[in-house]
Amino acid sequence: MPTSREQRFTILVADDSDMNRNILRAMLEESYDIIEVEDGEQAVAVLQQKEQEISLLLLDLLMPNLDGFGVLTAMNQYSWIESIPVIMITAENTNSSMRRAYNMGVSDFISRPYDMMVVRRRVKNAIMLQAKQRRLQAMVNEQIYQKEKTNNLMISILSHIVEFRNEESGLHVLHIQTMTEILLKSLMHKTDKYKLDREIINLISNASTLHDVGKICIASEVLNKPGKFTAEEFAIMKTHSQLGAEMMKGVPFQDEPLVKYACEICRWHHERYDGRGYPDGLVGEEIPISAQVVSLADVYDALTSERVYKPAHSHEKALAMILNGECGVFQPLLLECLVESSDIIQQEMAVDAVVRGDQRIMENTAVEVFQHEELNTTDRTLRALEFERAKLRFFMSASQDILFECTKNPSVLTLCHAGTQRLGLEKDMVDPCHDPRVLKMIGMEHIQELARRLQSTTPEKPAVEYRCEVLLDGVMTPVRLMCQAMWSAEEPPQYAGVVGKMIEERREEERH
Repeated sequence: MPTSREQRFTILVADDSDMNRNILRAMLEESYDIIEVEDGEQAVAVLQQKEQEISLLLLDLLMPNLDGFGVLTAMNQYSWIESIPVIMITAENTNSSMRRAYNMGVSDFISRPYDMMVVRRRVKNAIMLQAKQRRLQAMVNEQIYQKEKTNNLMISILSHIVEFRNEESGLHVLHIQTMTEILLKSLMHKTDKYKLDREIINLISNASTLHDVGKICIASEVLNKPGKFTAEEFAIMKTHSQLGAEMMKGVPFQDEPLVKYACEICRWHHERYDGRGYPDGLVGEEIPISAQVVSLADVYDALTSERVYKPAHSHEKALAMILNGECGVFQPLLLECLVESSDIIQQEMAVDAVVRGDQRIMENTAVEVFQHEELNTTDRTLRALEFERAKLRFFMSASQDILFECTKNPSVLTLCHAGTQRLGLEKDMVDPCHDPRVLKMIGMEHIQELARRLQSTTPEKPAVEYRCEVLLDGVMTPVRLMCQAMWSAEEPPQYAGVVGKMIEERREEERH
């Protein structure tokens, strides 16, 4: 019985013989969609265009232009062999050829002349096995994602409890986490002294959210005093670093790196490089790098945020105060990282916190998944999960601004409800760059410039801010586009699209 259209798999048949292709099509087209090519170069071209649609490759060994082994070489180079099973079709069954093909990732062989039952059974087995592996991959990815999500959620809840009691914005915690990550990545590229990698950076960034957990133990009349502290009150406030470290030492699983980093950060994030910090007066590299980075991030966010006792300083003013030593002494290399990352810090602080949080979860998920060698059969599910989760969280976030998403392949623009109403566009628009309504709304020159900037980003620095005029509520209006480029988890990473929000400039001015 033929399967329904939704359940049909696609088979690519690469063979230079018309007769052989016709025979295979006659055997398989009742149950599968068939794509035919005549040589290896055509097979590689189809794989490049339709990798995610193809469920199986039936590959002839002897073909013009590029033979079967040449196709297998390309499939290994681009990691297609991990997600697309290959059955080699040949009359040449020498042991050396079979051994070489198996070593290059071939799943099975079918010999000519064809036996219909054998062909159908081996094709079905290969496709069903790969489908099961993909389902297993998706289940494991989902479990890892949920574990990371739960871990981050619990840390976030606890840190926000501290912020709530401290009568400060919950954004402080997210800002510290984001800035810690940016500074550590910059530091990783400057030196190998601290043995930083993506996993360690994620651990320290997560642990940074607990830096002020000891404030739970500080009396609220001291904690939230609007004026200047007395000497006695300041002495009480300073105890929060020791109290936080003691709380971390009471946590089970002391061998866990996250607990270790959290303990370091809680106790020493007020130490200074010249030894004039507290509680222990550590000097220079006596201070763990985790605490040094969080200390710098904490000072920057305190300067640029409004508090009960002071207004917010500008980004430029905060940098000047830190570099001039007005907020204590920091490691010179970290100050270089601060200066070099200045633009991305300013941009990232403005990007929707939900996107940043989900991106971090995705990176943690990717790190853990790639540690499981048995899951290397495909990373397509992970890439799809990564993109869809970030997208879902972004659109769920509450905002009065216009939210949008545009994927690269396929090229689809998706708008939130407010966007469809105010821009006069549909919710989902295919090939938006060539749609007259979109061109009227923003103009081709702005589309091209924004696309250029987005594709010039990197996975480490994905934020783009762009100002232009758009047709909003029927009137050309100045807007600011806060964009987050989305990159795949593959190596090398591929630009996959963008999520962002559109903010009216005049509304921003009214706020100030």
